[in-house]
Amino acid sequence: MPTLMASVSGIRGVVGDGLDPNVIIQYTSAFAEFCGKGKIVVGTDGRISGEAIKDIVIGTLLFKGNDVVDIGISPTPTVLFNVKNLKAAGGIQISASHNPNEWNALKLLNRNGEFLSPDENKKMVSFLDSAIKKFMSWNKLGRYENYSKGLDEHINSILKMNYIDVAKLKKRKFRVLLDCVNGAGSYSMPRLLEKLGCKVIKINCDKSGIFPRNPEPLPQNLKSTIKAIKKNKVDLGVVVDPDVDRLVLITESGEPFGEENTITQAVKFILSKKKGNVVVNLSTTRAVDDIANEFNCRVFRSPVGEANVVKLMKKVKAIIGGEGSGGVILPEVNFGRDALVATALTLQHLLEFNGRLSELKKSLPQYHIIKSKIKLNSKNPDEIINKIAEKYKDKKVNLDDGLKIDFEDHWVNFRKSNTEPIIRCIVEAKTKKHAEFLTNIYLKEITQFIQS
Repeated sequence: MPTLMASVSGIRGVVGDGLDPNVIIQYTSAFAEFCGKGKIVVGTDGRISGEAIKDIVIGTLLFKGNDVVDIGISPTPTVLFNVKNLKAAGGIQISASHNPNEWNALKLLNRNGEFLSPDENKKMVSFLDSAIKKFMSWNKLGRYENYSKGLDEHINSILKMNYIDVAKLKKRKFRVLLDCVNGAGSYSMPRLLEKLGCKVIKINCDKSGIFPRNPEPLPQNLKSTIKAIKKNKVDLGVVVDPDVDRLVLITESGEPFGEENTITQAVKFILSKKKGNVVVNLSTTRAVDDIANEFNCRVFRSPVGEANVVKLMKKVKAIIGGEGSGGVILPEVNFGRDALVATALTLQHLLEFNGRLSELKKSLPQYHIIKSKIKLNSKNPDEIINKIAEKYKDKKVNLDDGLKIDFEDHWVNFRKSNTEPIIRCIVEAKTKKHAEFLTNIYLKEITQFIQS
């Protein structure tokens, strides 16, 4: 059965088994119709199928009469930045994020350099049947531009961020082990780190586009990376996913810093410089609330998803936001998760903290979060979540995004995935032992409901 998943952010599937040329042309045509006249920025995350898909996307856009600005192999946040910077009508990033080699996707961006809102996506989808029937004649085709400055302009905007002292960072000369899983980070992260004065030891940065391991930057997938960190005696390890919107940090001792701590420390750094509102999603650690309370600032929580976080950030005029998956959103540069921004903030924070990354971790509020998932087979995820909600209806329940239940000593969030036939179960408690205990209980409950 072909694998193709459509969501508010675009389409994703296995290349040649769901994600095929006809589907790519159909969705690209509908997106062009949605954007209307104007230029569209296109990039890829470097995976091996990216160039073939990009050729189809660009050809389709040109036949729809749109000018194309091709920024080549670039992080997703670089595409976001250039849509806004070049005042384009929209953008397409060809990337399946953390999915394995056989997957790819079209990530669709509006003229603000943001992922489509639900309403925008609905409008785009309305063109799926009609847009593929309308193309331009030979003398009305769009124009193609190979724009090589896109990445440099994004990086330069990061170097000019408030609170980043490039001169002091260059003097400090952090020693960094970098793992880019051979994706778009291989082209961008070394350049940024070197401009910040870092000594960079690279692994999985050969630009082949073939992922040598599972590309999702979870601790269980980073065993060889952790060994390399210990061997090379670095100040920290920096790991990014293929399209460089998520940052994972490893301490100097080879211990995971924790993806939830990535956004927590970024919030602490920014709020120490300027007070303001913070937005994170419902599944992000309570540590963010603890930090905000220290600075007498407010935390607002959105449903999971970059577009949801950004929408709420704009509404409450947040100065920083993000998600606990290692995603940091700083409006000063991008209204989207940006691992390059997060890396620069982390290095500056570590510089001013004047200690080791492991010590910075210990200085943050201590929680332990476990993210697990369970396959549904043919079961309806909504039915399963509704059964759990019914069981816990007398507790503090939030149904804004899946099901979140808050207890005094922990919280749990059950969410169906938009890209896989699974339910995600996220549990946070004060200790690892307690979080593991609770996770096992909840996974058993889900299994019972699936089997019933």
